[in-house]
Amino acid sequence: MTLPSTTLETATSSPPTLFSLARLTRRHPLVLIGGALLTVLIVLALAAPLYAGDPENMDPFKRLQPPSSEMWFGSDNLGRDVFARTIFGARISLMVGLASAGCAAIVGLLIGILAGYSRTFDSIMMRVMDGLMSIPTILLAIALISLTSPGIGILIAAIAIPETPAVARLVRSVVLSVRERPYVEAALCGGARLPKVLWRHILPSTIPALMVQSATVCASAIMTEAALSFLGAGVPPEIPSWGNMIASSRLYLASAPLTIFGPGICLAVTVLAVNLLGDGLRDMFDPRAKRRG
Repeated sequence: MTLPSTTLETATSSPPTLFSLARLTRRHPLVLIGGALLTVLIVLALAAPLYAGDPENMDPFKRLQPPSSEMWFGSDNLGRDVFARTIFGARISLMVGLASAGCAAIVGLLIGILAGYSRTFDSIMMRVMDGLMSIPTILLAIALISLTSPGIGILIAAIAIPETPAVARLVRSVVLSVRERPYVEAALCGGARLPKVLWRHILPSTIPALMVQSATVCASAIMTEAALSFLGAGVPPEIPSWGNMIASSRLYLASAPLTIFGPGICLAVTVLAVNLLGDGLRDMFDPRAKRRG
């Protein structure tokens, strides 16, 4: 006796139970740890106006004050609250990191899929990608920013462009391996149009590798933004950013160490959370890890 199709769908697509979630957490703890840290940072950054105070308020009479109940991280050389500027600086770093990773992933996905199926496009576009990869990311970003006025949008584009070639080459390699598989050839022989094959068979195969690479790009983008702001080529100095906070406070390390340690520790924790999430996703999508589990 065969079961109705609705019964089979219900049996095979039941919602995850607490046991399955616990099993997933036990097998891939890095995903849980990295995702939890990143979620906490995002919530703290979004809720900053509710508890962090004014990051631009200057009080010359409170210059380089030690930590207190009013200013948890003390004050900088202009009398601004270091804790408020650190929390608001998380907005800039997370926005630049996530937006740069998203832009690089979308553009790299399109270029990689087209390069994997068109030899003409592949021969031209991959040489362009090789040229971009030969230029250091910091130098290329500084050159792009110097041609325009500094701003968050320009900063995101300047970081996303150098990161796109790595995504494109990864997606291209996945497409070249998937396009030779029997089910793709069967779909083409069955009369399926190429756009439909790309959407239903090729694109889903690139998502795991794309997610892992996007996490790597996000961590790299956060570090690049901090480096550019430290060098004075990132966001304007009046906008709180971890990079320009460290740059403006480096002369006062001995008298007010939290002016550097505060944003520096937050920067390290953010990059660590993204890297842990990326490593967890890589282990989750690795077939060899699945067989070991």
